[in-house]
Amino acid sequence: MPKTRIELTGEIAKEYGLAAGATVIGIAAASDFASAPEGFQPSDVLEGCRSVIVLGVPFPPEALSLSAPEYTEMRNAILTKMTGIAKDVEKRIKADGYKAKAISASGGKFIEGKHWGTISLKHAAELAGLGVIARNYLLTSEQYGNLLWLSAVLTDAALNPDEKAQYTFCDGCNICVEACPSGALDNPASFGRKKCDQFFKIVDKKLEIQCFACRAVCPHRFGK
Repeated sequence: MPKTRIELTGEIAKEYGLAAGATVIGIAAASDFASAPEGFQPSDVLEGCRSVIVLGVPFPPEALSLSAPEYTEMRNAILTKMTGIAKDVEKRIKADGYKAKAISASGGKFIEGKHWGTISLKHAAELAGLGVIARNYLLTSEQYGNLLWLSAVLTDAALNPDEKAQYTFCDGCNICVEACPSGALDNPASFGRKKCDQFFKIVDKKLEIQCFACRAVCPHRFGK
């Protein structure tokens, strides 16, 4: 690491993200994650974290018409891509003299047999202005609908955060709730994770996502 830090701005950080292959980049202040559970706040992962750089790439729309094995394969490929993008940005920020930690698109830990992300990437993306969390609990944006896949980089650099999105999608709509075969969306105040997990199966020793109805039926799956 250099002895003297260069000045790192939000604009430069976003340039790093675009150069690494991200389509959209947003920045959130680490202090805005106060409502996150203990152990899952940015400062719990990177001491002194001040900013969260959220990176997004859209999922190909044709993925929603694929079979479960094909969907899972495409999903896993983009998760690998997103993790690589975050690691590239992490490397460049460290070279500038700052602390940085890439947050893998599929990273995290198991608690009571369930996988939890290192931080909630969709909540980070909402705080960074990349979209809003819709009734189906998926991040949804005006431009890319619910097809944005995410990774992030934590840093101790103080970057100007982006404004949160002000639009809404779900007013008067209940299509995803009616389409969910497990009832995971019945309670608008709490996502039924255990019910949803019934459709994550191990097939030939590999995870297979066997239902993505909430994503596929959304009228705004491709944006507004």
